[in-house]
Amino acid sequence: MSNIYLRNYLSVVLLLLLFNDNCAYAEDKQVIKLGMSTALTGPAKQIGEQLYQGSNVYFNKVNKSGGINGVQVQLIVADDGYEPRRAVRNTRHFIYKDKVDALFGAMGTPTSFAVSALLEKLQTPYLMPYSGAEFLHYQPKMNVFNLRASYEDEADEQIKYLVEEKNHSRIGLLIQADEFGFVVESGLRKSLAKFNLKPVKVARFQRNSHDIANALKTLKASGVTAISLVGTYKPLSEFINNAYEQQFTPEYSSVSFASSSDLLALLKYPSEVMVTEVVPNPHKCSAYWCREFLKDMALANINKPNRIHFEGYLNAMVFTTAAQRCPQPLRHNCLMQRLNIIFSDDKQINALFINKTDKNKHIVYRSVL
Repeated sequence: MSNIYLRNYLSVVLLLLLFNDNCAYAEDKQVIKLGMSTALTGPAKQIGEQLYQGSNVYFNKVNKSGGINGVQVQLIVADDGYEPRRAVRNTRHFIYKDKVDALFGAMGTPTSFAVSALLEKLQTPYLMPYSGAEFLHYQPKMNVFNLRASYEDEADEQIKYLVEEKNHSRIGLLIQADEFGFVVESGLRKSLAKFNLKPVKVARFQRNSHDIANALKTLKASGVTAISLVGTYKPLSEFINNAYEQQFTPEYSSVSFASSSDLLALLKYPSEVMVTEVVPNPHKCSAYWCREFLKDMALANINKPNRIHFEGYLNAMVFTTAAQRCPQPLRHNCLMQRLNIIFSDDKQINALFINKTDKNKHIVYRSVL
């Protein structure tokens, strides 16, 4: 056989092998797998449960209508109890055992920080984490897409509210003592500095604990008139209730992670609380996706849908919108490319999330008690 015929023969064989490999891969990809590590037990479990429920409602709707370009979505959820070590274990299992296409809707800053080294190495897409931490938002080293506002944006809104609108200058901080507390405290300090202010006092408590007695004693003695809260709904509500019982009634602001619906539901006494939010109140919103959310939650028999449900639902909707614009099998580079232009590509999504006066910032909403 001459050299030219041999080259042609080998080229045809190579093309057939590549074609067969691609066909086999496509046939094997009967589902798009997403791994979600979140709190389903422990003091923060209602946040994790509601995020999962919201996402699951939307993905069930997608699957019933034929999936994403004919492929079903499988949302694999694992409980980490809002503990970093368990989040790492879950993430490794998702990647190496379940062979997920992406990590989706992970809950928390300390948990996200714990898996960051692994994700920097592997570059598995890390989509819509329930965190506004700076390392996820500003020049991230991992392959991340954020839907929610950053904690610095939330901090700016809280301090503007307390200083400009409520005229406070003696502001204290109640901080969860971990990576989450550190990054939000940093944002609050930067925001206070814009008004030439510093925290009068900073008190701390441990993650997944209700031990706020010492923090309450410290802040009460400091003479603060307002407190910015950084934590989850149970310890924060306990702090506010116990403070009221001790005739200590400052005004409060809180970051969205607390879950405003769960926080406000646990308050026993009239208190002045403003919680910054990353999605609108679906019950007071006329946008298309607000209406669709309420309709779909009613069909799923979820009777009291809230902002956490809505965030999980929007996470799933945005993922689906991006993935539908990619060929199957779904590839990381196409998915991330579509996600990274989705705010400019989709007016309805843009209207829910992007600040009208500064397109580099997300909208920060409010809940006020």
